[in-house]
Amino acid sequence: MDVLALSDAEWAIIGLSLKVSLVAVAAVLPPAMLLAWVLARCDFRGKILLDALVSLPLVLPPVVTGWLLLLAFGANGPLGRLLAEYLGITLIFRWTGAALAAAIMALPLMVRAIRLSLEAVDRRLEGAARSLGAGPWRSFASITLPLTMPGILAALVLGFARSIGEFGATITFVSNIPGETRTLPLAIYNALQVPGGEAAVTRLAIISVLLSVAALTVSEVLARRAGGGRAGHVL
Repeated sequence: MDVLALSDAEWAIIGLSLKVSLVAVAAVLPPAMLLAWVLARCDFRGKILLDALVSLPLVLPPVVTGWLLLLAFGANGPLGRLLAEYLGITLIFRWTGAALAAAIMALPLMVRAIRLSLEAVDRRLEGAARSLGAGPWRSFASITLPLTMPGILAALVLGFARSIGEFGATITFVSNIPGETRTLPLAIYNALQVPGGEAAVTRLAIISVLLSVAALTVSEVLARRAGGGRAGHVL
């Protein structure tokens, strides 16, 4: 059917959305793992505050998150000026800025998934490895990391799904520029503003639903596998 036939521009939007989402989850994985480890394994003053800050993008309006990113990474923002002066990197109105916004929005979900997986690891196994002469890094690599891997994979899939659906922070931070920052949600929003854009909305919405359902299905499978056949929800 013609109504379901994607145009070249719509394929480009899908490609850009996939690129933004993949870069976002790849970039945010290391800090997500570090934060999950600190929150799961360390006790210190201010832990509750750190936990609240990590979770903040879940409860803040995405537009506020985008505005804060604009203040920090905009042309006159402190981090934006440093990146432009010393590294020649500009995030504002670029697809890299869209990836940053998606990464910030995905971070809480990824941290939670990895943290729950870390907390499920029997620490007596790590203690046994230490008693046999394994150092902290070897114990982590041979015991903790393999047992946590389903949670890490689930975090990647959830982060990808969240990034694909990111709208508010992206449009506030990097605007809605065709070919540069117009991802699937922004393209759907744009098509809704155009008379006769219902067919494009339908096509792009179907693609968004299929990608999100696939990602959540994979996440559920990984969570069940991590929980020994029981559902291990991270939302």
